[in-house]
Amino acid sequence: MHRSAPRLSRILACAAVPVMLVVAGCSSDSGDKKGSDSSASSPSGKKTEPTVEPAKYDTLPADTCKSIARKTTESLVPKAKVKSGTAGKSNNTETRSSCAWNGLDDNGVKGSQYRWLDVGFLRFDSDQALGSGAKRATDEYTKQVAKAQAAEGAKKVSAAPADGIGEQATSVTYDLSKTGEDFEYATVVARTANVVVTLTYNGAGYAGAKTPSAADILKGAQKAAKEAVAAVGAEAPAAEKPSATPSDEASAKTSDKASGKTSGKTSSKAPTKSSTKTSTKS
Repeated sequence: MHRSAPRLSRILACAAVPVMLVVAGCSSDSGDKKGSDSSASSPSGKKTEPTVEPAKYDTLPADTCKSIARKTTESLVPKAKVKSGTAGKSNNTETRSSCAWNGLDDNGVKGSQYRWLDVGFLRFDSDQALGSGAKRATDEYTKQVAKAQAAEGAKKVSAAPADGIGEQATSVTYDLSKTGEDFEYATVVARTANVVVTLTYNGAGYAGAKTPSAADILKGAQKAAKEAVAAVGAEAPAAEKPSATPSDEASAKTSDKASGKTSGKTSSKAPTKSSTKTSTKS
């Protein structure tokens, strides 16, 4: 009896080992299953935000003072102090730039004619938080139109759409008295994609000379504004400049060689009898 007791204990201990292993195995499987179930059922946690439309233009005209043709500026400001225009200061000419011309045409006893012309460009990039470049430019366009209408001391203010200038444009005209003379003003605010163009043209007659007509000032402003907006369009948008990859260049060279060989063989062969007969019949 004393010898059989230890033996029985060893048998029970050995029998218990597989049971523990099985339990451990089951416990491990159930844990993995729960983990996989929870990971499959739980959301990613990140909400996908809609991407904003990329900005069409990634730069402004290289030389703002050349955005308007020299012939036009000389016509609008005949005696400009600086015929090539004076560029405004800017920390970043790829997003903000301007240029101005002004001059006094002295006609002696007949008086003098003063003219001022300036143009400014504002470009907006697309931003996930602020919106697309086009939307931001539209907001700025609205602000610039309101600013022109609220010019201090302005009289007979009038605003009207300006057709054929960019995607949207507004002309604002008004009278303004300063330095003892009456000035005629015209401001054209235009938007093309993500760029806003603001152009102002004004003039006055000095020493008895007649004040320029509002119609002439407006006509000159619209002509210059149309050229300035076109200058933005002349700069090819980034989206329209696909860069060729090495594989594209390699395939292009291969196709050129293949077409060269084919054309060479075709041209060197004499026409077949059947083709000759066909052409003769026709």
